[in-house]
Amino acid sequence: MSSLTYDLTLAGLSVGSAAALTGIGLIVTYRATGVLNFAHGAIAMVCAYALRQCVVEWDWPLWLGAAVTLLVLAPGLGVVLERFVFRPLAVLGGDPAQTLVASIGVFVLLVGGAALVWGQGARDDAPVLVPDEPWGQLAVVLALAAGVTALVRRTRFGRELRAVVDDRRLAVLGGVDADRVAATGWAFGSFTAGLTGVLLAPYVRLDPYGLSLLVMEVVAVAVAARMRSLPVAVVVALGVGVAQSQLTRLHPSGWAEPLLRAVGANLFVVALLAAALVLPGVGERDTLPRTPAARVPAPPGVRIVVVVLFLLPLGLAGRDLHTSVQVPALAVILLSLVVVSGRGGQIALGQAAYAGLGALFTALLAAGRFPGLPALPELTALAVSVALVAPLGLLTGWPAIRRRGLAPALATFAVGVGVSRFVFAQPYATSGLSLSRPAGFDGDRAYYALELLLLAAALLATHALRRGRTGRALAAMRDHEAGARAAGVRVPSLKLVAFVAGAALAALGGGMLGIGLRAFDAAAYDPVRGLLWFAAVVVLGADSALGALGAAALLVGLDAGTRGGVAAALIGVLAVLVGRFPGGAYEALRTAAERLRRRPAPALTPVGVRARELLRPAKPAAARGARVPTGATAATGAMGASGGTGATGTADAAGVTGAAEATDMAGRARAAPSPASAAPVAVAAVAPLLTARRLHARYGGFTALDGVDLELSAGLITGVVGPNGAGKSTLFHCLAGTLRPVHGTVRLGGRDITALPSHARARLGVARTFQRLAVFPSLTVAENVRVGAEQRRPADPGAVERTLRLLGLDGPVRALPAAGLPTGTLRRVELARALAGGPRVLLLDEPAAGLDTAEVTALARVLKALAADGTALLVVEHDLDLVAGLADVVQVMAAGRIVASGPPGQVLDTLAREDRR
Repeated sequence: MSSLTYDLTLAGLSVGSAAALTGIGLIVTYRATGVLNFAHGAIAMVCAYALRQCVVEWDWPLWLGAAVTLLVLAPGLGVVLERFVFRPLAVLGGDPAQTLVASIGVFVLLVGGAALVWGQGARDDAPVLVPDEPWGQLAVVLALAAGVTALVRRTRFGRELRAVVDDRRLAVLGGVDADRVAATGWAFGSFTAGLTGVLLAPYVRLDPYGLSLLVMEVVAVAVAARMRSLPVAVVVALGVGVAQSQLTRLHPSGWAEPLLRAVGANLFVVALLAAALVLPGVGERDTLPRTPAARVPAPPGVRIVVVVLFLLPLGLAGRDLHTSVQVPALAVILLSLVVVSGRGGQIALGQAAYAGLGALFTALLAAGRFPGLPALPELTALAVSVALVAPLGLLTGWPAIRRRGLAPALATFAVGVGVSRFVFAQPYATSGLSLSRPAGFDGDRAYYALELLLLAAALLATHALRRGRTGRALAAMRDHEAGARAAGVRVPSLKLVAFVAGAALAALGGGMLGIGLRAFDAAAYDPVRGLLWFAAVVVLGADSALGALGAAALLVGLDAGTRGGVAAALIGVLAVLVGRFPGGAYEALRTAAERLRRRPAPALTPVGVRARELLRPAKPAAARGARVPTGATAATGAMGASGGTGATGTADAAGVTGAAEATDMAGRARAAPSPASAAPVAVAAVAPLLTARRLHARYGGFTALDGVDLELSAGLITGVVGPNGAGKSTLFHCLAGTLRPVHGTVRLGGRDITALPSHARARLGVARTFQRLAVFPSLTVAENVRVGAEQRRPADPGAVERTLRLLGLDGPVRALPAAGLPTGTLRRVELARALAGGPRVLLLDEPAAGLDTAEVTALARVLKALAADGTALLVVEHDLDLVAGLADVVQVMAAGRIVASGPPGQVLDTLAREDRR
């Protein structure tokens, strides 16, 4: 027994050593560049094939082939990737999700390229670099871990590396050669990937897909180490490896046998699921690349071409028609990614799992093998399988509610790998399954026509999720999640809707594909396919149904008409360039075509310019701002005349109805008093609307708030000032609901709202704006405002139009996308969205940031009009002149406390005297 334990431990240490190498490489690359390198497994696979090519095909000595592969090819590949793929993204300040998509593109490109060069079949003659005993491998792992740890912690290069990861631009300003640091990190990460590949290749299946995925399954060790600690990664890898090896000793009988056998063979997958779904998220930053502008509708000609393309197979026959049967089914699967990733902005790398479950459940239901249900007709089985798989979308949707950035990517990838390993690869679930086509649709042509009908239904469902209130809410969540929450959008529920709808569409497409192929083929739903599908949808336009249709035709057509791997290689090339074309390939082509068609306007000579000025008619007095009305009309006119409205052609604020419009917009029945009559003394006796008591907040060991009390009353503007680090932003977040204090309470009226998130507070009447503009660039100005109005309770159908008129946005600018508008106009858009929800309390975080003097003056008039209407306002602002002329009460913060409070003149004069001392 002891001998068996020893032998199994040695075998586990060997597997764990290879996993530890992968963890070391992933962590070093992440710490040097901030990129979770999904291409790590593909680099390992390419290096394994390269060593085999040198030694087996070209008869090189093993030492020479290993030296060229590990010391030249592997690090050289990392340097090339850093220089031509990831450095442009870092220099341009690319979103972390763009680098994630680029790394997936590299993965797909290398896998496709390897399939083209070496074929898709498995090889069993890879040369053995290190004998199958753990001590040599373990020594290499420990030496690498110790060396890298010492390098990072004790050398100048390590300090530079940490500086580049924290803030690349600031590190460059400090004299750090960020390019050299990043290139070194990529070279070392690729070296460890190559070493992992050549060590594993002799003992596992060497093929482009299998080895790449096998290496990426052990990403759990890096996630468990929080992408930082090399010793933790090594210990976890060795521990999981030994545990997986020891599990082979168990031989239970009955129903537990296949399950335990599956766990014993895939314990790293179990660790990946636990690390991705249970441990805190990695890379808590934004999700998908934001759409820079509203999606331009495709020309009618493109739609006609797509319709003809999908109708064309009806005239084909034989093998061509049989191959075409896969296209509509794959198109439905890709539409699921349009819903989840394109419209909802969530990274979804596990859609292949839901597609496979749809095919598997359809086959089991049709064969009468599904527990508790009789045999069903094929179409009924397909419908029931969609209903069964849709709730499973919660497997990926639930973790995405609480996490952002790389965590949803890891969670969805883990679910895809887990379903593949524990369901699709197990004989007890898939053996002996076959599928028949529905009665009357047995032929390829008839079944293709049926698929077109199902595809049309899926397109209608996708279109429904793009339009109306739900579509606007999804777009808002994708463009700016925090802004959507502040507008009252129920982001957690909306994420679940997106994932459940995506799972249902994927299951429908997977079932269609299984019926079309007349069998359940687990290879068709491999996790690598999920990565390929995700990359294809992103590069061809994540928010475009036409892009999904084109991607389906491209993937099936290229794989059927050329050597396997061409489609993957092409999609990989496009995905690598996603940082340059974040709107997709179609948007890039459209933009390029517009630039080619654009002709420069003829330039006037100085004499022509003077002549044009003399001939230009004089502006009306109203347009020059000679007469400005009072009250809310004055505020509106000023805002309409400033804020860059000349660039948008929307300077007409003549239709504003005055203070009564502000009253209606706020949902009150009484007329608004003029700002001059809203003296603080008149409202001082009113009970405060929002109160904060004894607020404490901490970040790590730093106390940001230390017992802060604050009251906001109707009709009063409260200003909060103080130096950087005083706690102003933390206080603002506690009031807005984006941060929960450690101690203390926040009450709205008599209700305790301390535990309520920001979207719930918005629905109760607490609205906010952001220091950095929180608008939804893919929506028009009117749609931005409508998102806020649609969340108010009770609903007010006229809120949007009144708010647009109040802020001078009811002209032609209302139909323009928010992307590209001037800062002053966007400030009004953000404020209009907040006001459209009918708030009782309005929180403004540096509302004058980015505005010129005229715009600041106009903003102050609007805010005074809102206060006169009875709204309680809090303004956190660095512009002391604005605070002095605007606020009724000023609170001064320092070191997490309010150190002074009172009328602005008294408080600010005291501060000025102290500064002079």
